[in-house]
Amino acid sequence: MDADLERIRSEIRSKKKPVKKEKNTFWTRYLLKTLVVILLTLITLILLKQNETIKTDFYKYVYNTNFSFTSVNNLYQKYMGSPLPFKDFFLETTKPVFNEKLDIQEINLYKDGAELKVNEGYMVPALESGLVVFIGDKDEYKNTVIIQQINGIDVWYSNINVNNLKLYDYIEKGSLLGEVKSTSLYMVFKKDGKVLNYKDYLK
Repeated sequence: MDADLERIRSEIRSKKKPVKKEKNTFWTRYLLKTLVVILLTLITLILLKQNETIKTDFYKYVYNTNFSFTSVNNLYQKYMGSPLPFKDFFLETTKPVFNEKLDIQEINLYKDGAELKVNEGYMVPALESGLVVFIGDKDEYKNTVIIQQINGIDVWYSNINVNNLKLYDYIEKGSLLGEVKSTSLYMVFKKDGKVLNYKDYLK
């Protein structure tokens, strides 16, 4: 009986074929990303060189309109992962302490946007994650930071002292942008160059 059982087991084992598992290694993914980017770049350059209409439309869209870098970044990360191949080596093990929401006392219409009354020295948080596309002076708004949010909306944060921000930094929702210079924070909301109603975003 034991001999029959052992014989059956050995037959079953011999019939089993080893299953080969596909290993999607780090270097394979990295090489694939690199090849896709090179391929897309080459196709774009060839089309721009060969077709004058495409070239004109490309330059008009990229240079003369509000090009959404954050949308491209989100699309890339959705299908290709992080653009940084060694991102995991540089991840912070601690989370930032500052993660706030806007605390407004009063809102009034001001130019193309709104004047928000806040406490003196108020620390301004980002309404939404996005990319820093401008840091500088806007005549009617003073010191300004413009964040191109992941939803494609450009938000101006004006009359603030900027803290450690650089152009093209990626900002997480709720993270610190800077400190208000007085008791007024000016905000403007735009999309594709058109001014949006601040009431839809400041509730």
